[in-house]
Amino acid sequence: QVQLVESGGGLVQPGGSLRLSCAASGSIISIYAMGWYRQAPGKQRELVATINSGGRTHYVDFVKGRFTISRDNAKNTVYLQMNSLQPEDTAIYYCNAAEPGIVTKVFRSWGQGTQVTVSS
Repeated sequence: QVQLVESGGGLVQPGGSLRLSCAASGSIISIYAMGWYRQAPGKQRELVATINSGGRTHYVDFVKGRFTISRDNAKNTVYLQMNSLQPEDTAIYYCNAAEPGIVTKVFRSWGQGTQVTVSS
């Protein structure tokens, strides 16, 4: 089981920025594609950005150009730089493996997430 601890969330005004961090126990995450997910009130958790072990990234359309995912394998940490935040970005943000099967069979848990609230 991999322990994941997300941090860096908070309250920010529209147009503002936040940088989220996800620290993992052990170095196992370095071999897996990782992702940032978010869950808004009343909605299902959705994957918004992924980065594979080689550093290739992918974003869903509604965050493309505003969010940047990165990783530091030496620190077992994944980051999400979020710029030009909008109220619709308000959600709890989680990190985990990008592939559902890896989440279920290898990581086997979710962190507590970090709350991001975008409001004036």
